[in-house]
Amino acid sequence: MKVRSFTTPLMIAAAMVAVPALVHSEETPDPNTTAVTEPVAVEPEKKMPETPVDVAAAPADATKTESGLASKVLQAGTGEKKPTAADTVTVHYSGWTTDGKMFDSSVTRGEPTSFPLGAVIPGWTEGLQLMVVGEKRRFWIPEELAYGPVVPGSGRPGGMLCFDVELIGIKEAPKPPADTEKTAGGVAYKIIKEGAGEKPGSNQIVTFHFTAKTMEGETVQDSRTAPSPPSVPLDKLPPALGELFADMKAGGQRKSWLPEPQAPGGFIVADIELISFKDAPPAPAVPEDVAAVPDDAAKTESGLAYKVLTEGKGEEKPKATDTVKVHYSGWTTDGKMFDSSVTRGEPAQFPLNGVIKGWTEGVQLMVVGEKRRFWIPADLAYGPVVPGSGRPGGMLVFDIELLEIVR
Repeated sequence: MKVRSFTTPLMIAAAMVAVPALVHSEETPDPNTTAVTEPVAVEPEKKMPETPVDVAAAPADATKTESGLASKVLQAGTGEKKPTAADTVTVHYSGWTTDGKMFDSSVTRGEPTSFPLGAVIPGWTEGLQLMVVGEKRRFWIPEELAYGPVVPGSGRPGGMLCFDVELIGIKEAPKPPADTEKTAGGVAYKIIKEGAGEKPGSNQIVTFHFTAKTMEGETVQDSRTAPSPPSVPLDKLPPALGELFADMKAGGQRKSWLPEPQAPGGFIVADIELISFKDAPPAPAVPEDVAAVPDDAAKTESGLAYKVLTEGKGEEKPKATDTVKVHYSGWTTDGKMFDSSVTRGEPAQFPLNGVIKGWTEGVQLMVVGEKRRFWIPADLAYGPVVPGSGRPGGMLVFDIELLEIVR
């Protein structure tokens, strides 16, 4: 079982400025390297689990939840306590594809594994909350609750998956302090410093600093290490974060406990500071040719298509190793805008070799001042559409203006 790398609300906010949302990465950490529980006294036992006879489909006597998750108790447990999504669990498990191929197993490694329950695939997060310590279950997890459909060459198992899971231990997540205040949405916080003046409106852009830590004190994000603080439309922030800033004044600071089931402990402890806010520029119009590549677009050997919208100046073009400053907007082929530096009123700056392949290739064709529209196929972007992944899939359309080659 691979632990999903969690993205905090603060990381999402930063992504809208520094463009890490464009970074091409599908790697997820192995739970053995991210274990947060104390050592569990379990005697290592290395053996090859037998392939279940019912691996291909859930049998008639399996129970099924509303989400489509099917399970069957193989061994009863003890007690009544069940883990929550915020807790850390210790388990033994083995996983198979429906053709009987085992793709992962802690049993064959001879060591149980520990991870935050909210940081794994949805089928695991839901399923283990049904279990008590000592219990062993077999799960049949549909693809929408696992890693999505079969994608050749992706390096991950696809389609419905079958798991045998034994719950060995539960470590309860720490809770926010009892003396905190709470927003209307239930987010716990403490006021560190009151600001002054008015509060931002939902249609305004907020500029802020933040430091994000796990409940155990590990820093996972700090905007003060970046060249400039993030600026994001208030209504584009994750709801918990947006609600906090909507109640703050410029110069105000708060310590908040943002619910984040995928993070160790189930919360991100965020020290946030509202620096300023301003009116948001209007959103760019959706391109008329967003649904498909037009006949007059040029195309590279890789399949990247483009049109020059505005001519630039000079002849110098950036290299893949350069850092560039751009304005951009991105749409899915149904015309939904998923990201835009224009609506934030702030250009984005990033290393050109640190983004998706279509960007790395395409921006190298441009000169300063030039604006192009790109149709980036799925294999040069984030891959196919995967429901619940939180990222845009399929072919994407970007309008990009190259402002500066920073070096």
